[in-house]
Amino acid sequence: MTQLKKHIWLIETLRRHGKISFKEISDLWERNKDMSDYEPLHRGTFNRWRKDILITLGIDIKCQESGGYLYFIANPDDIHEDKLKHWMLDTFSVGNLVQDNLSLKNRILVDEIPSGLLYLTPIMEAMKGNRVLEITYTSFRTGKTMAITVDPYCVKLFEGRWYMLAKQKTKDKPKIYGLDRIRSLTILNDTFKLPKDFSATEYFETMYGIVSDNQTPMRIILRAYTQHKEYLKSLPIHHSQRLIEDHEDYADFELRVAPTYDFIMRLLHDGAWLEVISPESVRKTMKGWIYDMYEHYEDV
Repeated sequence: MTQLKKHIWLIETLRRHGKISFKEISDLWERNKDMSDYEPLHRGTFNRWRKDILITLGIDIKCQESGGYLYFIANPDDIHEDKLKHWMLDTFSVGNLVQDNLSLKNRILVDEIPSGLLYLTPIMEAMKGNRVLEITYTSFRTGKTMAITVDPYCVKLFEGRWYMLAKQKTKDKPKIYGLDRIRSLTILNDTFKLPKDFSATEYFETMYGIVSDNQTPMRIILRAYTQHKEYLKSLPIHHSQRLIEDHEDYADFELRVAPTYDFIMRLLHDGAWLEVISPESVRKTMKGWIYDMYEHYEDV
């Protein structure tokens, strides 16, 4: 069993229980036969895990001496605010859970592993040293395959696909490349300078998905009907979404986002349960897509 798996178990135990004594942690560990083989957790091992978790993951496990020496995560906000760390912990936690319950494998259904994983590791390796990449890439739009050199800025996971934001030397702006469309990849010895003002978070801040379309972010009002409003409350479309009106039959939400292709496709996904109230330009865009869809079924 890897140390990371043990660390994730401890973090999830503390996240689930809040404040908990070492004896309670040790008892939970011992009862988990797949993890402990019924062996108790020694305090020295526990303290070593605490130190390793702080160094590798930046999660600080402290002890509250008053009230019975209870252990807790001292910086839980860091986990929630760091999207990558939060995603990583949730992913590993689910992996641990599934592995510990393999007897239920025919009753646990998951989506396929995101595509493009073959090249994710070398891309991250290149990003660490700001190394230039030479890739052979096939465009879905044109169908053409070309060899290009790019500076890898960042990677993003979206709807089961990994994407790389990278810039060609001859272009003014970076572009999105789907990792599943890369046919070959070589890390070159050449290096590049990442722009000092570049922030991956800020680049995608006002976008839904990965396509920018050179669209300007704007205030968009959505109306969700009947029970669908509860879905949007529990799982917002975009981080900027906020509830502005809530009625028995519908609720209105405000977002500040660019009306890109990806965003429009996301709205169409909800069908008649969702309506764009404003601006008029986005309403017209939605109407155009809906009319085109209607033409496919006009003879039915």
